[in-house]
Amino acid sequence: MRFPRPSAVRRVPLVASLFCLTLTTVGAAPAPAAAASGRVEGRITDAAGRPLADAQVLAVGTAFNVLTDAAGSYVFTSLPEGRVVLRAAKVGYGAAENAVVVRAGHTVTQDFTLTPAPRAAEERLELSSALMMRSADAAASIGMTKAASPSPYPWPADEPWRRQREPGNTEAYARIEENRFLAAMTNPLSTFSIDVDAASYSNVRRFLSAGSLPPADAVRLEEMVNYFTYRYPEPDGSDPFAITTEVGPCPWAADHRLVRIGLQGRRIPTDKLPPSNLVFLIDVSGSMMSADKLPLVKQAFRALVGELRPQDRVAIVVYAGAAGLVLPPTSGGDKRAILDALDRLEAGGSTAGGAGLRLAYDVAREHFLREGNNRVILATDGDFNVGVSSDAEMIRLVEARRSEGTFLTVLGFGTGNLKDTKMEQMADKGNGHYAYIDTFREAQKVFVQEFGGTLFTIAKDVKIQVEFNPARVQAYRLLGYENRMLAKEDFADDTKDAGELGAGHTVTALYEVVPVGAKAVALVDDSLVYQHVSLRPEAGRSDDLLTVRLRYKQPAGSTSRLLSSTVADRNSAHASEDMRFASAVAAFAMLLRDSDNKGSVTFDQVIDLARSARGSDPEGYRGEFIGLVEAARTLRGGQAPEGDPR
Repeated sequence: MRFPRPSAVRRVPLVASLFCLTLTTVGAAPAPAAAASGRVEGRITDAAGRPLADAQVLAVGTAFNVLTDAAGSYVFTSLPEGRVVLRAAKVGYGAAENAVVVRAGHTVTQDFTLTPAPRAAEERLELSSALMMRSADAAASIGMTKAASPSPYPWPADEPWRRQREPGNTEAYARIEENRFLAAMTNPLSTFSIDVDAASYSNVRRFLSAGSLPPADAVRLEEMVNYFTYRYPEPDGSDPFAITTEVGPCPWAADHRLVRIGLQGRRIPTDKLPPSNLVFLIDVSGSMMSADKLPLVKQAFRALVGELRPQDRVAIVVYAGAAGLVLPPTSGGDKRAILDALDRLEAGGSTAGGAGLRLAYDVAREHFLREGNNRVILATDGDFNVGVSSDAEMIRLVEARRSEGTFLTVLGFGTGNLKDTKMEQMADKGNGHYAYIDTFREAQKVFVQEFGGTLFTIAKDVKIQVEFNPARVQAYRLLGYENRMLAKEDFADDTKDAGELGAGHTVTALYEVVPVGAKAVALVDDSLVYQHVSLRPEAGRSDDLLTVRLRYKQPAGSTSRLLSSTVADRNSAHASEDMRFASAVAAFAMLLRDSDNKGSVTFDQVIDLARSARGSDPEGYRGEFIGLVEAARTLRGGQAPEGDPR
């Protein structure tokens, strides 16, 4: 495949007929005045005056949304001036709406009282701000562009487990064949690439918020678990991450055990991070018109721009019927120029995704920082339908540019035509991160709270290989990571691509282990005709349950480093708080998938386990998870236990 020379990159004038933009170049129009904004705060309580934590408050027709704290309090620090409709909702309660008038520089107080819903199925927690666009009048009242929104429900709520799609829906998910149990005697090695993506969780949240259970293949267990951070110790040596292991009980199989393997990436203060050469690649095609797409994209990138430093550079490339450069590389200190360019973007036209990707990579290459972070950040619904469109061709392009040192972060937006499969592949092959942005709050999580992990790679091609001791382990199963599995020979092969770890990122992997002496599980017959497998005598005398080996490369390196750690066969009946919460998330994923391996676990047990392990939860993500499990239980027709205040 041939690529244009770096010198061939030029700023392309954009006219309205090409992108439905109102400018030909970034400097062609005077900068608009900064939007005036005000503050809105209040409390949400039940009819008895008790505070409701983790209730959702949304500014209808926008991407602004917040959760209440333990005291039931919420605050919007900056809402656009004018009339705004606020909607408060919580699982099991009827939603409430009130209009407020926001004035620049002033604070408005708006409290809500929510009452239990007579039928919980009719009043589900609406976490996704995109769904608020059902009210066109409310959107128009705060100056939003009116746009038709496609149906967000690919699978009807009354038939959630079928693969039947609504007309016009083209969402695509790769089929997942769950990992099966393997005999430790004949298959002692388990090898896989790490995964720090969390797109599956926010996408599942989108389905549940819309009142529908997700399709099974949208639920990737490892991404559900890795959405949450866990309290792993910081690395104290020369390696960029620390390894933590734990053995505990298995909530869905009493005679099995769970093994948790955790990685904690080194946290790097923002002022110590290397300079960034970023190219925002934004899809402005017609499919991006709805409020949960381009308007939310612009708000997400505004959040990222707020984190940039003067030594960072940003360029903006857009694509619709063709591709063009709307902002040449600009210092992160010149935030007004970057924000002005974002503000002027409008959607319209077809989707020349391949041309846009090539141009973005060319811009990044022309301004490459040898000692810096070079990255393209793609924001799209994944609907590439003009030019380079085949997955294989797109992946070859991404792999070629990865070898040059420019990595790719992929952000998915919207409903109805989400190409999850393609976007996940692109991020994996581009040494990057894949996230699904369903709300402005999620954008803040990805670009503000996890700024370093999203943009700065500290280790690449990270592989894990676990060897089980057959004297202690009868069989085992890796939970999730189905599309990250590697052959055992790939572990030591430095030419094989694997996952990347960002600054401050955590990675969690869970194994379900069947101890020797426990009731046997169904296994595929893998007996051998010409050889007999036997144990070394020392294996029977050892108290090792397993050995964890890990390989990684430095971000610019080509040779991997090997780390190794053993895990003793000590089953604790009292697992740590983080272990219990991770197991609750894994159990929930298996219930959503209706997995054959879910054992005896129920939604109520998941809720109880998650509540017991919620901990301090300062950002409210674990509380939000409990609300999602409650919503899924309602959708499946489950009944809340007696006395449950839900």
